[in-house]
Amino acid sequence: MPLTPRPRSRRVQAALLASAVSVCLIAASAPSPAVPLGVGDRLFPHLGNPGYDVLSYDLDFTYPGSNRRPLTAVTTIDARTTTRLERINLDFTHGKVDSVEVDGAPAAFTGVGEDLVITPDAPLTEGSRTRITVRHTSDPVYTGDAEGGWVRTADGLAMANQADAAHVVFPCNDHPSDKAMFTVRVTVPDGYTAVSNGLATGTDRAPGTTTWTYRTQHPMATELAQISIGRSAVLHRTGPHRLPVRDVVPAKDREKLEPWLAKTPAQIEWMEGKVGRYPFETYGVLIAEAQTGFELETQTLSLFERALFVRPEYPEWYVESIMVHELAHQWFGNSVSPRTWSDLWLNEGHATWYEALYAEETAGRPMAARMKAAYGASDRWRAAGGPPAAPKKPKDGQKIGIFRANVYDGAALFLYALRQEIGAPAFALLQRAWVTVHRDGVASTADFQELASKIAGRDLRDFFHAWLYEVRTPPMPGHPDWKSAPVEASAER
Repeated sequence: MPLTPRPRSRRVQAALLASAVSVCLIAASAPSPAVPLGVGDRLFPHLGNPGYDVLSYDLDFTYPGSNRRPLTAVTTIDARTTTRLERINLDFTHGKVDSVEVDGAPAAFTGVGEDLVITPDAPLTEGSRTRITVRHTSDPVYTGDAEGGWVRTADGLAMANQADAAHVVFPCNDHPSDKAMFTVRVTVPDGYTAVSNGLATGTDRAPGTTTWTYRTQHPMATELAQISIGRSAVLHRTGPHRLPVRDVVPAKDREKLEPWLAKTPAQIEWMEGKVGRYPFETYGVLIAEAQTGFELETQTLSLFERALFVRPEYPEWYVESIMVHELAHQWFGNSVSPRTWSDLWLNEGHATWYEALYAEETAGRPMAARMKAAYGASDRWRAAGGPPAAPKKPKDGQKIGIFRANVYDGAALFLYALRQEIGAPAFALLQRAWVTVHRDGVASTADFQELASKIAGRDLRDFFHAWLYEVRTPPMPGHPDWKSAPVEASAER
């Protein structure tokens, strides 16, 4: 998700949900007390749930033909318990639960906070496999100006779950540390097309409807799930190594948008030249006619606003660099996901780095000039949002507030400093090694520090601490003349 300087007439923030949506779960005699749990994330302590590891999600949605009416849905979760569980907590809110089964038997359930708390007939033993089936609705309409999860488009729906809105759409373990395989089935009326992450595995037609099925070949965090429903054209092309590339656009815009879409294979090839082979089974661009205020790196199918490609004030080099930003996330953030939300800088810093590097190499926009400007603003960014690896907690109802300049250009500035410190060859090796060692997994700031120290051949602990955790920006290696602007006292509070 790039934090971009382009003007916004209205910013619809995809995760402003906590204070704006209500839980509509129907309780079925679950014993008290049921309490909301979490994995203890520093920024979102109640996000995710302990006691189990999700292996796969099977999501089945039926779209009613209007993006103002709830979808009916069945979510099936296969999981492995990591401890004995008398209750199972799932993250879920803003939907009506009709029934829950655990291993085929009806289970009691209740809603507490943003959790669906399930009580099976008998406790689950540690190390056991379990299947949880939840029949529910998924409502794309939210109160007030807050939206998240489903994004209503001009002709249907798309999805934007970052940071914590997947559980507005379907019950899940909504934390990036628990990645899983996904199968998605979407039934839509005639005239609509549904597309999701991964590869299409089937299309079943019935009188008046079509069911589209997709399956991932690599694990995915819930925040990266994508479902597009609309009167769409799906355009196919081939990328490097015969990679299938499919783009999803409003059918009326296919010719207008084709010049932009045609750039993707070369952009993938450029990224592969920097960090190695593309990590997934497919890629593509989803262009939605909606106002979100951001683009989003949903896995294998990045979400973009239509306005980015049709507004004349955006120069070509800028649009292309934003496309590369989301593409870079497929390696940094998607294939290698953050262990905690405090590790967000690893996603956004690297995506911003390759966005800037692409602009330098293809459009003559100097990286050093952008980094010098970032250095000048860095202390203000740290005061406002915290150091890159220790972002300030978001305000209530503003969870998307962690996506601030300190984790974008502020984190890219650290990567520039690291390259200055260890040299360009070691830095390039680090980038390739990072996405290879941790492919399809989760990793932390400490993991990145350890790998960087190993490649550099020396302990970089103090360097990392100063750049990623201190409230003031350290001197830039090789540029002692760079200065950061003073921070006003009010900005530090």
